[in-house]
Amino acid sequence: MPRTRAGTRTRSRVAAEPLPLPRVLAPEAHGPEHVAVDAEGRILTGTADGAVRRLTLSPDRELVRSEVLAHTGGRPLGLVPCPDGGLLVCDARRGLLRVGPDDGSVRVVADEVAGRPLRFCSNVATAEDGTVYFTVSSRRHGLEDWLGDILENTATGQLLRLRPGGRPEVVLDGLRFANGVALAADESYVAVAESGAYRISRLWLTGRRAGTRDLLVRDLPGFPDNLTRGPDGVIWVAIAAPREPALDLLHRAPAPFRRAAVPLATRLHPGPRRTVRALAIGPDGRVIRHLVRRRTPYRMATSVCALGGLLVMGSLLERGIAVCPLPPPREATSAAHPQPVE
Repeated sequence: MPRTRAGTRTRSRVAAEPLPLPRVLAPEAHGPEHVAVDAEGRILTGTADGAVRRLTLSPDRELVRSEVLAHTGGRPLGLVPCPDGGLLVCDARRGLLRVGPDDGSVRVVADEVAGRPLRFCSNVATAEDGTVYFTVSSRRHGLEDWLGDILENTATGQLLRLRPGGRPEVVLDGLRFANGVALAADESYVAVAESGAYRISRLWLTGRRAGTRDLLVRDLPGFPDNLTRGPDGVIWVAIAAPREPALDLLHRAPAPFRRAAVPLATRLHPGPRRTVRALAIGPDGRVIRHLVRRRTPYRMATSVCALGGLLVMGSLLERGIAVCPLPPPREATSAAHPQPVE
């Protein structure tokens, strides 16, 4: 396993900016947990009914087409376009899948690692040489019990690597609910969100630090979910929910107490907060944008990506994707004196 070393441990505090009120498109898409953009600027997502969908917007950002490309037979989560027009899809029930570019065929790429079945595959990214990095959120709980894993804090998440022609291998283990994954633009490192730890870890792939692990960013204002790298190298992070002081307290308790608290806490768990939050992180781990909208009808945004002058968001729970204008950055003079946010 990689060596851990001290590295950049950037805090996430930066001045918050108001996010415009999002509007919902394609309400027939229930639970579009992850959103990605293909080479033609079309939006890709997987939904609760097992469908992989493609949404086409007009130049004035109205929905003109919503089509089903395939059905995985499971629950598609993270996905990434392939150069030939196909898709790699993390399916929480079936493993890592590939959707064909023309006929909607679905093929299992990997459904086990080291002889153990893959469960709860979450997010995926691909390198230029075809190497695939993908996450397993938990080896103890499935998607239906994701909250139980967060509460129990099992730290059984993994980052896996699949080289062309090879078999999946674990490159990071013991992650606290491994979630989104993204490669740096120069592929010098791979970043992985640890939702249960409010941080994004980094595994160095090249240079003198290759094989070591540190933190790209820590002390996030909530639970980081999916990661999406834009063409400018900025990594967009969806914050699915704000931090919960009671959960922080529970995580400091002994493991038997955490396990005993799960059934009660699961029954009493209220609905998601009506807050949408997105962060933009530079290659060095500096948080350069912090966009927040409170009291929004769109809840639990689990993914966000930039598409031209839009932000596109998906949610594990909501119907439809949400879009809103991407506000221009604040003046450098304002950014030079960031204030902590709630």
